Amino acid sequence: MLGLKIKQYLTENGIKQAFLVEKTGLSANVISDICKGNKKTIDAIVYFKICRALGVDLAYFLTDGKESEL
Repeated sequence: MLGLKIKQYLTENGIKQAFLVEKTGLSANVISDICKGNKKTIDAIVYFKICRALGVDLAYFLTDGKESEL
């Protein structure tokens, strides 16, 4: 699941969910639900905000975790 990939990225890079709350402007509940895998889908704007806050390409979590070569 996409949310679990995001959570794994946060864990591996020592990033707290609070960082995403601050950088994206999303609520702590939304970020928590995403990281727990409670959301089956993530709105495109929410996904964009998360990727931008983490400094990763939009394809990063949709692929095997490698930067896109587009």
